[in-house]
Amino acid sequence: MTLSTGALWIKNPLAIFASQGEDVSGGIVIHDGKIVELVAGGQQPTTAYDQTYDASRHLVLPGLINTHHHFYQTLTRAYPDALNKELFPWLKTLYPLWAGLEPEMLKVATTLAMAELMLSGCTLAADHHYLFPNGMEEAIDAQVEAVNALGIRAMLTRGSMSLGEDDGGLPPQSTVQTEQQIIDDSERLIQRYHQRGEGATVQIALAPCSPFSVTPEIMKASALLAERNDVRLHTHLAETIDEETFCLQRFGMRTVDYLESVGWLSNRTWLAHGIHFDDDELKRLGAAGVGICHCPTSNMMLASGIARVKELEAAGAPVGLGVDGSASNDGSNMIQEVRQALYLQRLRYGSSSVTHFDAYRWATEGSAKVLGRNDVGVIAVGMQADLALFTLDEMRFSGSHDPLAALLLCGAHKADRVMVAGQWTVVNGEIPGLDTQQLIADHSQMAKRLAEKLS
Repeated sequence: MTLSTGALWIKNPLAIFASQGEDVSGGIVIHDGKIVELVAGGQQPTTAYDQTYDASRHLVLPGLINTHHHFYQTLTRAYPDALNKELFPWLKTLYPLWAGLEPEMLKVATTLAMAELMLSGCTLAADHHYLFPNGMEEAIDAQVEAVNALGIRAMLTRGSMSLGEDDGGLPPQSTVQTEQQIIDDSERLIQRYHQRGEGATVQIALAPCSPFSVTPEIMKASALLAERNDVRLHTHLAETIDEETFCLQRFGMRTVDYLESVGWLSNRTWLAHGIHFDDDELKRLGAAGVGICHCPTSNMMLASGIARVKELEAAGAPVGLGVDGSASNDGSNMIQEVRQALYLQRLRYGSSSVTHFDAYRWATEGSAKVLGRNDVGVIAVGMQADLALFTLDEMRFSGSHDPLAALLLCGAHKADRVMVAGQWTVVNGEIPGLDTQQLIADHSQMAKRLAEKLS
């Protein structure tokens, strides 16, 4: 294959996470936003190129993919009244605060969360936004604008809450909507923003929040709408024992039975957390192809438990990673999340049974499968040129021997360069054109104002 112009050779990386056993140490050739050639060590590309980037100081990973987040929660990190609590009391503390969210707050929070993710090597992020109090009707529209400004890919979910405190749910009544409001807006967002096919930048999914904040009716209606429009479904499930108890008491069934009863047991669905499944439920989820987003830091923060990741994968369920909301993680850092996944899963299965390659795979190829993408998550010819480049120049890496292992074991926290569709979105550890200090100042002011509204 020959190309006359415009191709970039990222040459001779220090290490690269590609298919194990394949020599691609000569680097990657990119043209028109896609990977067109992988070069063996000591070789020159056969593709004509007119640009080079010397990656001899860099490890190259597929862009990291975050499959579950709540961008708005960056405004309530380390909130005093919510510290040292399990999920249900934690939520009951924060729901009244979150009910005061305003459009400008969400836009700034979205920008900051995505910037933080990008700087940690993330190229595709899923956000679960389910708060639509009065004045927030166009919340997802504001998020689309922020995504387009930064150049990251996003799966934005039109979340929902329809079961308030008055009817036995957890959220305050001011945060819930009617089924008609939810379905009408979901349809509008799909038609306006959802991109299909290879290279999609913005996609829309439907995401009723959880069994304890929505009715079975909205779950069923969302499943039908998703099937009709060929979009994905997302919700929290089996995060805690309290949730299991809630489902048994309210619906008379366990969480997976509930999922099946509302038409969600399919490969269109991915679930956040997925911790408390029994052996039979693991098999049913795997047979249906339901994806699971493992959120290790959040699960440790709230003491929710440890997902059975290897057994889920063995059963056939795609497994990816997510940082979860910044109020239950207090960070939006994907490379650190990969490290946490490695260590938490070793705690369950043993240090010889979970490798750094497993953790990288969950954050890349696994996460892509969870989001229904087959064009990202792997460094291979024909895939989108979404890459994360890290260096080992910091003191923390001194004395290390295996570069790919060292990146996780020695605690990397920041990418040097990030590329989406062949375009650099992070350069020398900075996002070009983004005034980071002004963003932090604006975000801090919004966080303070949100807290003051409650007091």
